[in-house]
Amino acid sequence: MHDVVIVGAGPVGLFLACELGLAGCSVLVLEREPEPGSPWRADPLGMRGLSAGSVEAFYRRGMLHPLLTASGVPDDPGPDPDPDADEPSPPRGVGHFAGMVLDPAKVDLAALPFRLPGPAMDGVLTHLEAVESVLSERASRLGVEIRRGVTVSAVAQDDEGVVAHAGEHAYAARWLVGCDGGRSAVRGLAGFAFAGTEPLFTGYVMLATVADPDELSPGINLTPTGMYLRMPTEGHIGVMDFDGGAFDRSQQPALDHLQVVLRRVSGTGVTLSDVHLASSFTDRAMQTTTYRLGRVLLAGDAAHIHSPLGGQGLNLGIGDAMNLGWKLAATVHGHAPDGLLDTYTRERHPVGAGVLDWSRAQVAAMRPDPHGQAVQGVMRDLLGTRDGTTYVFERMSGASIRYDLGSEQPLVGRNAPDLCLEDGTRLGELLQDGRGVALDFSTDRRLRDAVKARQSRLRYVAGKAKNDLGLGAVLIRPDGIVAWAGERDVDRKAFERAADQWFGNPGT
Repeated sequence: MHDVVIVGAGPVGLFLACELGLAGCSVLVLEREPEPGSPWRADPLGMRGLSAGSVEAFYRRGMLHPLLTASGVPDDPGPDPDPDADEPSPPRGVGHFAGMVLDPAKVDLAALPFRLPGPAMDGVLTHLEAVESVLSERASRLGVEIRRGVTVSAVAQDDEGVVAHAGEHAYAARWLVGCDGGRSAVRGLAGFAFAGTEPLFTGYVMLATVADPDELSPGINLTPTGMYLRMPTEGHIGVMDFDGGAFDRSQQPALDHLQVVLRRVSGTGVTLSDVHLASSFTDRAMQTTTYRLGRVLLAGDAAHIHSPLGGQGLNLGIGDAMNLGWKLAATVHGHAPDGLLDTYTRERHPVGAGVLDWSRAQVAAMRPDPHGQAVQGVMRDLLGTRDGTTYVFERMSGASIRYDLGSEQPLVGRNAPDLCLEDGTRLGELLQDGRGVALDFSTDRRLRDAVKARQSRLRYVAGKAKNDLGLGAVLIRPDGIVAWAGERDVDRKAFERAADQWFGNPGT
């Protein structure tokens, strides 16, 4: 019996497998597709944008350099041109809201008090094949077993474990996690409730031969009837048609249909000579009411689906995996504090709900009717301001996420900045082994003994920092979230209570 069976070998399932493997769990990944390669995962059709938060997750596990290399990003210290600068540089890109591209120079850095310079300051344009190759290689090194060509047809669980059935085979584990995408088999088989809103549009992505490509303007184009995107790669086109999601997505989009839709939405007479690959999607926005039922959990698109506007799906899923991995590992090993695994749903469900609403808001602003056009006009004015651009940057980068951990200290519950000690050691480097970190900036080292009793789960590091944000000590969870922060005069008792809450009593 494995500790954990993961269904789905996409980026979310593989990232979670790496987290569990790093913690010493026995992990089996079951994947329906017989082979890892696919045109839909390679460049250009598999292109995805990793947010700064996702890039930081790779950095904190020592995978940033391999990710940049696999993605074809120039070999520099990281997305930020000078990670050793005293002040953070502006982001290179902010993205768009409902097709309205924003100016990164308008991001107000002064409004981001916990942003410190580091190697992972910006997003990265990559493709799924690159992400999965990096994660697959790491998973293999950590002893994770991946079986392909396996379709799960039934799930059964009791108080002791869970079994995933696939044909004549049965795969037993103590826990099972569905990371098998928007049409998740695990979600349905385990009985998760799935609720949300129905679509307003059908979207299409295609790789085609265009007889007259100059008919289409490059980049993102909002039109009176929808939106289309002409990508840099020749013939790579996206279209959003506000048909109420009427297209039968069980059918492959045909050339004639795609040409009619593209002409209507673009307002041109463009001609498609051939369509090599095409797929459809909608803005259907749905979420499970919980991310855990007994010994079955969900992560990524298995737990939430929405339109791809803003490219939040992959990033949301990586955040799920980062949050769940260390909690599930602690549960497997028997040293998780009471209720630790329940915090996965409590923390990540609101984040998922927020992304669904972010997607719905963009669709509302794109509607090709007077109401949508009026909203779009107001949004253009707001997004042209520093406050508006900064707000979007915080939402798109993940910087606005703050879990409610019951503390009024403003850093607690947030993603920790990449604090750097005077000897050059960075927080991101200290998190690479998957343990939590206690950074002690005080001179009396009063937290040393409290951490020593938990050293298998928590690393103690003392020293002055280049910028300690006015703090005396910080407790960071394995997922990079600040669990506790103390002022200059460190309260050891308060620290120990926080350590007990997240890492268990040292006697367990």
